[in-house]
Amino acid sequence: MPEFDYFVVLAEMRTGSNLLESNINAFQGFECHGEAFNPAFIGYPNLTEILGVTQAMREGDPARLIETIRDGSTGMGGFRLFHNHDARAIDICLNDPRCAKIILTRNPAESYVSWKIAQETGQWKLTNVKRRRDAKATFDAEEFERHITSLQTFQLQVQNILQKSGQTAFYISYEDLNDLDVINGLARYLGNDEVLEALDSTLKIQNPQPLSAKVANFDDMTQALSGLDRYNLTRTPEFEPRRGPAVPSHVIAHSAPLIYMPIKSGPEAEVEAWMATLDDVAPDALQTKMNQKALRQWMRATKGHRSFTVLRHPAARAHAAFCQRILYPGPTCLGEIRRVLRNFHKLPIPGPGPDETYDRRAHYLAFIAFLEFLRANLRGQTGVRVDANWATQSASLQGMAQFCLPDVIIREDEMQMQMDALAKQVGRPSAAPIAAAPPDQPYALDDIYDDDIEALVADIYQRDYIMFGWDRWR
Repeated sequence: MPEFDYFVVLAEMRTGSNLLESNINAFQGFECHGEAFNPAFIGYPNLTEILGVTQAMREGDPARLIETIRDGSTGMGGFRLFHNHDARAIDICLNDPRCAKIILTRNPAESYVSWKIAQETGQWKLTNVKRRRDAKATFDAEEFERHITSLQTFQLQVQNILQKSGQTAFYISYEDLNDLDVINGLARYLGNDEVLEALDSTLKIQNPQPLSAKVANFDDMTQALSGLDRYNLTRTPEFEPRRGPAVPSHVIAHSAPLIYMPIKSGPEAEVEAWMATLDDVAPDALQTKMNQKALRQWMRATKGHRSFTVLRHPAARAHAAFCQRILYPGPTCLGEIRRVLRNFHKLPIPGPGPDETYDRRAHYLAFIAFLEFLRANLRGQTGVRVDANWATQSASLQGMAQFCLPDVIIREDEMQMQMDALAKQVGRPSAAPIAAAPPDQPYALDDIYDDDIEALVADIYQRDYIMFGWDRWR
């Protein structure tokens, strides 16, 4: 049984997709139907239908056109698909293992310049060199950045879906389009043993000159591109696993239309106590442990609701996590992780918990050791899970966004001002002040904080420092 039922060429404008299509159609066993899902036309600008399916019919049911191409083509059918084509068709193809994916790429600077020249000349295909129209492109740095960002976003989307579904693709570059062996290899990938003796010669390369000869302001282009980080050298590596939305941890006020989306090891108890005072109830009267369906129903029924979260400085948050979840055994402790940290990572804390011998120096050394563990843990170098109590706040927010982003992101040292404003927005103008979190026990961070701790924390939580502009804790 053949591995594929149809194929899709995932490409972009000015990447050579017309030339690739002409070579594919040179095989008797394939039929490529152009840009079947271009929003402006169906297949080609001068067509009104593909195999009896009109553009209106396609808009109403994109799956119908795909099925028609799959079942009604001469040989294996396929089409070209770009990032700005019908998203429904993209979703169908990428998630269908019976659809062969051909991924065509080209140097984005080349494709951008080619696109600009085509816009100037109005010539999108060339079959007769004598009719070639000449023009130079004018490079626009902002436009090029948008161009390359859209390409990379789509490429990452394709890669991610193929990885998660265990699919593979046939990758071909613009420079390979005149390589007969590569084109014949593509046919074998599609399950066809037919071999071409020569490539289609109908289409001609429109602008074979170097970029310096095709761009009117080439010096501006060179300067702009020199500022691009082509190899992502300045990117902060992210080995941290992605987090879910954690909806059951969200806290809903008793009556006020307010949702608190807590980040662990933050001022959770203080915020919940403040929320309870809004409606003059006890903290245990707040609603929590909702699933996504229940919370969505509450949001739909509660007009004018607001949601918020509170960020804590990474140094204070790491220290709180250490004191509350690791240092003391008991019901709030992460017992299994504590055992692994003591036995395997040699965390210097007493088994029963701090006693009279556990002085400030011992606490300092234990916290430094915990930070060393966090550095390895967040970089994927330990077998211990990245717990929500010390995961980056960036990852926590990204997880929340899978369900709902908070309306307001508040920093702990600005809670009083911003939560007063939030209370007024939800109809509670006389809200009580929010209490500050008490110092950690047995020693506060103030008691041990120094340059070494700050340097370690800034290294571990570099992602949060960059994203939120954190400076020193004190």
